[in-house]
Amino acid sequence: MRDQPEQQAPPVQRLRVRYAKRGRLRFTSHRDFSRAFERAVARARVPVAYSSGFHRHPRISYAGAAPTGAASEAEYLELGLSQECDPAEVRRSLDEALPPGLDVLDVVVSAGGSLSDLLEASLWRTRMPDLGAEDAQEAVAGFLAVDEVLVERMTKKGLRSFDCRAAVVRLAVVPEGPEGSEGARAPAGSGTCAILEMVLRHGTPTVRPDDVLAGLRSTAGLDASLAPTHERLAQGPLDTEAGTVGDPLVLNRDTA
Repeated sequence: MRDQPEQQAPPVQRLRVRYAKRGRLRFTSHRDFSRAFERAVARARVPVAYSSGFHRHPRISYAGAAPTGAASEAEYLELGLSQECDPAEVRRSLDEALPPGLDVLDVVVSAGGSLSDLLEASLWRTRMPDLGAEDAQEAVAGFLAVDEVLVERMTKKGLRSFDCRAAVVRLAVVPEGPEGSEGARAPAGSGTCAILEMVLRHGTPTVRPDDVLAGLRSTAGLDASLAPTHERLAQGPLDTEAGTVGDPLVLNRDTA
């Protein structure tokens, strides 16, 4: 009979990490990032806790990962440690161990509960090169005037049809601003560029900016000759009245 594996002690500390995907690293898949992060944990000598069983794995829980190709300033994970560490030192050492473009922005001690439950919505900024703001505003007005917009997306279970309109809390055409990273800006020399800002409520399936663009095409024929770029600016608790997305780590800071 095969010997039973040694049982690992539970984590003594849980840290919540906010990181960004910028520049060319926005094309990093979730699987590629998880491998890079595990290597960074090892290089930084962070005392990560491990699961029990014959195939131990580090106690790292990912939540609400952005789709491949989208830049993001608000990606989150939770890290279980075998001994207590200074969150600021963990942030510094992990950021140094990761390649530029995968940047650790914040690390706080977990206040308990589910991190995923705090990620209720996302704030996205989408740039559509070679598309005028007036055309985009007309399309947005038409999209918001209807109660349901059905779109299709290929999933692991095949082609699926769903309503993308119900997830849209806020959608507007906005001017260019300083927010966000360089990784999602329009290509140089692309001329006009319509910029959409949208707050999308998380659900099943998760509605993405590409789904909203598909909805704008079906309701108003809105399309651009160049590929759009997407960037997540925030992810966290949803204020439905204000249409804003909060910081999921605020509670952690208040109780630290």
